[in-house]
Amino acid sequence: MTTLTERQSASSPKAPRRRPRWMKLPSFALAIPAWAWLFAFFVAPVALVVWFSFGYKPGIFGTHANDVLSFDRYAEALSPTFFATFQNTLWVGVVGTLICLAISIPFAYWLAFKAPVSRRGILLAMVMIPFWTNFLVRTIGWQIILAPSGVLSEALQSIGALDEPLEILFTRTAVLIGVVYNYLPLMILPMFVAFDRVALPMREASKDLGAGRWSTLFNVTLPLAKPGIVVGILLVYIPLMGDYITATVLGGAKGNMAGQMVANQFQTAQNWALGSAMAVVLVLTILTTVAIAALISWLAAWPLRANQKLVLGDKS
Repeated sequence: MTTLTERQSASSPKAPRRRPRWMKLPSFALAIPAWAWLFAFFVAPVALVVWFSFGYKPGIFGTHANDVLSFDRYAEALSPTFFATFQNTLWVGVVGTLICLAISIPFAYWLAFKAPVSRRGILLAMVMIPFWTNFLVRTIGWQIILAPSGVLSEALQSIGALDEPLEILFTRTAVLIGVVYNYLPLMILPMFVAFDRVALPMREASKDLGAGRWSTLFNVTLPLAKPGIVVGILLVYIPLMGDYITATVLGGAKGNMAGQMVANQFQTAQNWALGSAMAVVLVLTILTTVAIAALISWLAAWPLRANQKLVLGDKS
């Protein structure tokens, strides 16, 4: 006959066994695959490019050699011939990003607050349609549109806006049109998500307190959507600066960009050392401009932060 204690121990669930301390993984173990991926496909290739940039091209048929290290390739990459291309790349990158920003803010705002909810899925799909086509194919499509005998030129001549064929292909303007078209969805999507997450009661409270539409936009909506705006700018600016397909298809000699120049050094000239130095200069240019833009943004918001601290100090 079983006792009461035996029946209770038999009916109660068994406590889970604790693993020995030596079997427990450290807290950072879950991040090991991500760190390994980052090291294998980002850190190691970048380090290899930096290493190649200190070498030289050994003869006609060689690609690179690093038995003698020097900064000569950087001096060559920053020579007047190549420096003009970096200037053109920076101009296209900054202006293209600003145009994408100017188009994306009103469109994403309308999509998040004004467009019917039942149609937002269709409208977002229309924004994503260009990504359903190969990058090179849709860029070649713009080559057909911007050609002197293309659709745009004939349409402008038919309405009397032009007296002669449109000569815009293989210029910097054509490259600018191409990059804005190719990278605009990367700006719209994060902005739409940021605007969509702005709570409606916040905007209504601003209006109830006497703020107008523009005051609510600049003091409530845009500050709350700032993370999405920053992400959109980075998603557009960084790949745009390294784009070489658009410059090759639409730019020609007048619209040459640094990405195209780097690709030519690796694929055509077989000068891996010079191409690596150009790539490093391009990366440093991107990092420098992003840092300068962040500093300007921080300095521009400094009076607002000082005013907020002053108001909070008065309330306390």
